[in-house]
Order: sequence, then structure tokens, then C-alpha cells
Amino acid sequence: MTHSDLFDYSTTKSDRYFTGARNDYVSVLPDSPTANILEIGCGDGSTGAAALAAGKCGRYVGIEIAEGPAARARACLSDVRLGNVEVMDITDPPETYDAVIASEVLEHLTDPWDVVRRLAALLKPGGLFLASSPNVAHHRIVRDLVRGRWRLADSGPMDRTHLRWFTPESYRRMFEEAGLDVIHSAGVAPLGPRARVLSRLTGGRINHLFYTQNNIHARKPCRHPER
Repeated sequence: MTHSDLFDYSTTKSDRYFTGARNDYVSVLPDSPTANILEIGCGDGSTGAAALAAGKCGRYVGIEIAEGPAARARACLSDVRLGNVEVMDITDPPETYDAVIASEVLEHLTDPWDVVRRLAALLKPGGLFLASSPNVAHHRIVRDLVRGRWRLADSGPMDRTHLRWFTPESYRRMFEEAGLDVIHSAGVAPLGPRARVLSRLTGGRINHLFYTQNNIHARKPCRHPER
């Protein structure tokens, strides 16, 4: 690995960017103290630490591109690998992991479709892939586009470090094309009161306008026994 394979996020992101556990993901993991979990963009290891403490796994591996957070994650995770997941050699055999997590990561990659395919191969049959990324179809972004605006920011859905943009449909399709069964596709946060009313009036057809993030729970199909 060369230095060019790493992006120095410390120049654009505060330490807070790398903290915080995805407890919503931890909660949907099966209770399996022997499970292996892989997280892409593990930050300081908060999600992995929560999963280990909850008895959701016995081994939690993180991949992190930023050196400072990776160093902190090593204090609480089973293994932390420093590098860019797009170019690094992941040497784990196929079907190693019971779950893969990619929280707010895929939008930063040049070819997230290839990464999802490669990570799907690392899942055991029946394993979970949990991922989220900003939703470019959110009504605020759509309103800006109608006005001819495309305004990048230092954080949020229009973060200037994002390289790819997804609607709920295109995000879901990326996982389906990797051979995974999508079992949940919605936003990370529940709809607010006004959005719930509009959702009921439209039969859910415009829910995508209210999701700040795309949130996918996908499962690798189990093998069917040969007859």
C-alpha cells in the first residue's frame, strides 16, 4: 500500500466524524457470540465495540482509511486494517463473515458496485449486509435542483467528499446486482409527522422524498441442497 492509497480525512473532518455507534445495526444482528463481522469505515470502533459488548459476535474486523481513527479502533476491535477498501487486498477466504457493515462509506468510493460485489463474496450464506448512504432524491436536494442549484457542503448529504450519489432505487439495485436479497429498504430515521400523513395519502409512493439516507438490510441467499 502506498500513501496515495490513503486519504487524509483529518484535513477535512473533525474527530467527531469518526465516532458514534450504529446501534440500529447492532440491534438487528443475530445474537451469536461466535460470529465474525466486518465493518468498512469502522472509524474509532464504536459500532464494533457495541456489537462485541452485546454478545453479537466473537470477532469484529474493521477497515479504516484514516490513520488516527484506525489507531483508536485497535484498542477495542479484534483486528483493524488500515487502507482503502477499493485497492487493498482483502485476504479473507470467501464466506468468512456473518455480517458486513458499511455505514456512510459507499458514497465515498469511485466504484462502490465492485466493492459491494467483493464484500458480498465474503459473506456466509444467510449473512447480512447492512449499509447506508445519503439519498440524493430527498426533497430538499430536489428543490435545489429545480432551482438549478448543486451546493456542496462540509458535511451532510451534500458532503464535498462524496464521489457517488444514490436514490433509494439505485442503492437497492446495487445490492441486488451483487446477488443479495434486499429485506429492508427505507430511511435510517423514521418519517416525521407530516411525512407520515403524505405517505398515507399517496400510498407510500413518495416516501423516497423524505429519506435523508438510503438504508439497506440485505441477506446473502442460502444454498439450496442439490437434488
